[in-house]
This record gives sequence, C-alpha cells and structure tokens, in this order.
Amino acid sequence: MIRTWLADIRALYDEECYQKYFAALPAFRQEKARKLLFQKDRAQSAGAWLLLEEIRKRYKISDRAVYNLSHSGDYVLCSIDTDAREGVQLGCDIEKVQKGQNGVSKNVFFAAVNMKIFSDVIQKRQERKKFCRYWVLKESFMKATRKGMALKMSSFEILLSNPPRLIKKAGGVEETYYYCEYPLEGFPYRIAVCSNDSELDSRIQMELKEIWQE
Repeated sequence: MIRTWLADIRALYDEECYQKYFAALPAFRQEKARKLLFQKDRAQSAGAWLLLEEIRKRYKISDRAVYNLSHSGDYVLCSIDTDAREGVQLGCDIEKVQKGQNGVSKNVFFAAVNMKIFSDVIQKRQERKKFCRYWVLKESFMKATRKGMALKMSSFEILLSNPPRLIKKAGGVEETYYYCEYPLEGFPYRIAVCSNDSELDSRIQMELKEIWQE
C-alpha cells in the first residue's frame, strides 16, 4: 500500500538542532543542503530526507521501495510504497495556500479553468484553495509519470471530483493513475498523492509529525 507521512520541520530552524540531524544525512544530501542560501530551505531539504529515512527504519521498509518527497512552508511530506512492489510509480505534493497564487495560472492551466477559478482570486480565499488544489494534483501527477517539468501542465486536465480523476491525459501517458487527497481541518495546506497503483491509504500518517521535538 502507498502511505504518506507529514512532518513539521520548525524545530530544524534552530541551528543547533539542524546541525545535529544534518550530520546524519548522506553526503549527497548534505551537499544539496549546503547549496541552499536560507535556513528554511536547508531545513526543508534535510527534513524531507530525514523523514524518509525514519520511515524506512521504523517500519522496516526496503530501500528499493518507490518513494516521493515534497515540502512547502513548515512541512515536509513523504509518500512510499510500503510493500516495495515492482512497477509502482507515485508522486506527492504539498503546497501552502497563499494570497496571489493566480500569477502563473495563464501559463499552466486551460483557459476554461482560468475563467472558472481565478476571477478576483486574491480577494477570495476559497478560490485560492481551489487553485492550490489544482496545483498539487497536477504536480503529483507530473512526478508520478517521472516526466516532471518536461510534461506541460496544460497538456492534461483533472476533474475535481471525489476522488479527482484525469479527464484528459498528456501525450505519451498510457497508464491509469489514481489520486488521494488529505484535506486537514484548519491546516492551510493542500496535499495530494498520485500513483498508477490504486492502493492509496486514505489516512495521512501523523505519528512522525513532531519527530524532531522527540
């Protein structure tokens, strides 16, 4: 089954705490973090990998298991196929709902979607939430296909049903993909997971949320 964990990285903004956990990172992740200018960015990069490693260790998941990482604001996200099956593809994304998120809409979404969602978006919180929902659904699909930014956001379309579903696939994408979302009450972020496997846990795992405060 594909399960997803959420963790709060604010403890890693403290330099002493960050250095303690930084030392546990593999060399290539240390190098990646060092290249980042701001402490928050370093904490996001390090925190996402540390969360993955903790999941593997606690739940004895093979390092061959497919996984995906994401981060936004004060949180990091890790989705992983706990059964380490062959052929599984997955992508996850988390984004903080913020004002003014319509700035890229004309480039990434269809004109019909723009007309439907983004009118006066800065003044309408519900529209910002909807924009963010589209964003994480699109990002998670792009990551699941392993095409990433090489796949244009405007080349596929998603119906905001429950669960969401693809109603127009991008060229070259033949498999069926499935979605799971995790809207949390009072939590100003949107989270989505996409996979070619339908076994998506409907509950987000919160037991590691404050792992760095332990």
